[in-house]
Amino acid sequence: MMWAEPDRRAVEALRRGLFIVAHPLALTRDRRLDERRQAALTRYYVSSGAGGVAVGVHTTQFRVHDPRLGMYEPLLRLTAEVLDECEHRTGRFIVRIAGIAGPTEQAVREAKVARDLGYHAGMVELGSLRGASEERMLEHVKAVAREIPVFGFYMQVAIGGVRLPYGFWRRLF
Repeated sequence: MMWAEPDRRAVEALRRGLFIVAHPLALTRDRRLDERRQAALTRYYVSSGAGGVAVGVHTTQFRVHDPRLGMYEPLLRLTAEVLDECEHRTGRFIVRIAGIAGPTEQAVREAKVARDLGYHAGMVELGSLRGASEERMLEHVKAVAREIPVFGFYMQVAIGGVRLPYGFWRRLF
């Protein structure tokens, strides 16, 4: 099985230690992406010393993954552009993590978008597979990992995650 190759700079930064901000979502009154405020939040986190940004994750709100809203790619693109500017201005490397959700076909599509926009890894949310077998969930994560390296992540059941037994993690990694 072929896995997406991790970015060496991202791996080194993670090994050195850093904090990754779970980026919230800035919306206008009519619930559209507020690009100005979203960019300002990204700049704020980088200026505060964040070594990485995770966008499209639980704090960004999972609705951004709804294909009918068409918000996922514009959000990731905007964040990537602002992070490019921040890296250029500060000379710092910033780790980029993209939240990935939905059924396998959608998750793989999101992984490709994230990879093509320069994200270093994906955090896979498995809520759409609630009730699926452990084997099915592993297949799902592996399909995503063929497109972008997967960052180990467990969302607690209390906030919408699915129960993942120890065996799931042993077989995945």
